[in-house]
Amino acid sequence: MEVSSKENTHFFSNNTILPVDRSSFKSESSASKEKQSCCGGIKIFLGALSFVYFAKALSGSYLKSTITQLERRFDIPSSLVGVIDGSFEIGNLLIIILVSYFGAKLHRPRIIGAGCLIMSAGTFLIAMPQFFMGRYRYERFPSTTNSTVSLSPCLQDKSQTPLSVLEKSQTKINAGCEKEAGSSMWIYVLLGNLLRGIGETPIQPLGIAYIDDYAVEENAALYIGCVQTVAIIGPIFGFLLGSLCAKLYVDIGFVDLDSVTISPKDMQWVGAWWLGYLIAGVISVLAGIPFWFLPRHLPKPESRKDSSTSSEHSKFIIEENKDQRTSSWQQAKLAEMAKDFLPSLKNLFGNPVYILYLCASIIQFNALIGMVTYKPKYIEQQYGQTSSKTNFVIGLINIPAVAFGMFSGGLIMKKFRIGVLGAAKLSLGSSFFGYLLLLSLFAMGCENSDVAGLTVSYHRTRPMTDYEPTLFSECNSGCSCSKNDWDPICGEDGVTYVSACLAGCQASSGSGKSTVFFNCSCVGTSESSQSSSAVVGPCQKGNECPKMFLYFLVISVITSYTLSVGGTPGYILLLRCIKPHLKSFALGIYTLAIRVLAGIPAPVYFGVAIDTTCLKWGSKRCGGRGACRLYDSSALRYVYLGLTLVLGTVSVFFSVAVLWVLRKRSSPQDETLSANGERGACGTKSRKDNFVNSDQLIQSTYWPEKETRL
Repeated sequence: MEVSSKENTHFFSNNTILPVDRSSFKSESSASKEKQSCCGGIKIFLGALSFVYFAKALSGSYLKSTITQLERRFDIPSSLVGVIDGSFEIGNLLIIILVSYFGAKLHRPRIIGAGCLIMSAGTFLIAMPQFFMGRYRYERFPSTTNSTVSLSPCLQDKSQTPLSVLEKSQTKINAGCEKEAGSSMWIYVLLGNLLRGIGETPIQPLGIAYIDDYAVEENAALYIGCVQTVAIIGPIFGFLLGSLCAKLYVDIGFVDLDSVTISPKDMQWVGAWWLGYLIAGVISVLAGIPFWFLPRHLPKPESRKDSSTSSEHSKFIIEENKDQRTSSWQQAKLAEMAKDFLPSLKNLFGNPVYILYLCASIIQFNALIGMVTYKPKYIEQQYGQTSSKTNFVIGLINIPAVAFGMFSGGLIMKKFRIGVLGAAKLSLGSSFFGYLLLLSLFAMGCENSDVAGLTVSYHRTRPMTDYEPTLFSECNSGCSCSKNDWDPICGEDGVTYVSACLAGCQASSGSGKSTVFFNCSCVGTSESSQSSSAVVGPCQKGNECPKMFLYFLVISVITSYTLSVGGTPGYILLLRCIKPHLKSFALGIYTLAIRVLAGIPAPVYFGVAIDTTCLKWGSKRCGGRGACRLYDSSALRYVYLGLTLVLGTVSVFFSVAVLWVLRKRSSPQDETLSANGERGACGTKSRKDNFVNSDQLIQSTYWPEKETRL
């Protein structure tokens, strides 16, 4: 009280002695103008960064929505699509260290703007094969233009077809082979996604650091939360854009759509996948424009100029107005940091809570990334849904559930003031119940479609358990059919046949999608049925399948919400179990491990596992295996859900180990403490040395990759 009274006396005495002039008013007005310009500048940057987050999340989710389209368009297996999907992470890792270190010393807004241009260039490159590889060709019986003329799909003798027609057909095939042999256009998609990953690299570290440096301290967390919220909206629009483009035919604008004889329900249908990449590329270009006009530095808020605690940017980056003596100090500081690298690494990996949580996160992200990457494919194959409807459902239902789950996790922690142990319990509980719900999806699948020669025998004369798949039978033995064709027709007996020739059809009438085949010797319940007919396209799945799809959607949404609730508590647990001076280093190791050990390999081995369930592979024009045309529904369900569940169960065991270590290292008083930072660090032995201040740790509850892994 004495000190404060003396200060007040001194203050009033100064006011009486010093004359009041207009300079004080000028300084106050300049300070207010500086504050307004600071707030205005940071808000403009905030709006621009939010738009960039939206753009990169939109393009990333749109890639997920086109997985099956890319497979069919380029005739590649799921494992190769997994490599294409993982190339984004590879591009990101190539320059992450350079951008994080040197980017902070340069003009950060312009580096982000350059990254947007690179990201848009990669997005445009992904779409380029559409304009260079010619029109999409699918397998289809050449229907007649005049319904009075009848062609026989079952060619007992090649003399039935005029020689000129065979020669022209063979010439077209040879020309296609020559063109296809010299090009593997999917490489451009891989390189484009790699370039997109490189361009995305500076957005997160430099953008978040810029806000943290120049925003008012109490507003920084709010601004970062706004950016993350906008980032969650991006995938919603990405999948909705994928739904819209999947409805349009791949060569829309280039061919007469009336001549297209396949529908979106056909396994050979390819939507206008390239159109969405052009739209996403334009959005990325527009998002990068404001950063070229933003200043390198903004005036710092008054609250931070005299503050003893400064941001990481002000601690480690030398400003231009420093004297020359700071360069030698910087060299000494860098040498000291390099010398302290190995001890810091040893200290970090000696923390059992950090190591166990890192292992749990790596395994869990393997499950989540693999599940999200192939979820559209699983819905299409398991429930017979179109790509358009699948993307619409994921974008409009699943992603909002994930976003709401993340928000709920943070709200629960704040409302109930949950501490470290509580965060560990909440994270473990959400994972356990989430994977328990996932277990129920095994009972919500559809049976295989009845495909003659693949899932059932011709005329169903033998049970499926004793049946060995073969496309040839006595009923089509007199036809010159190819086993490599995939041109499915639906017989009036409810069985799908791989082609009209393999169905033994003797005549056809109509054109395009209305083509009808007659006198199909393989269609019917007995070989005496000679008047059976069939129509173009595969038969629909059983009557129970739509009901199962509805059940799947309900459980899937609840599962997504439940798993997402534990995201924010788990991330807070990670922050509060490490020493404050190792926070940035620990988060860097965490992000690197997730990208290298989960983001890159998960789509690849999930794709390899899914490929093992294929029943009918497509064939390229020049030979070789193409994309899968038909999957074993039961095997796909067990492989896809089983692999996800096994990985999730292993991660739960690691989470239990984390909780056990926390209980062992914490006192009973720690369990009752609130989440305000008044606790010892949970992963070390010394409570004094590892005291954690909440103001230092909880700068942002950012879950790495959450906007791209929905």
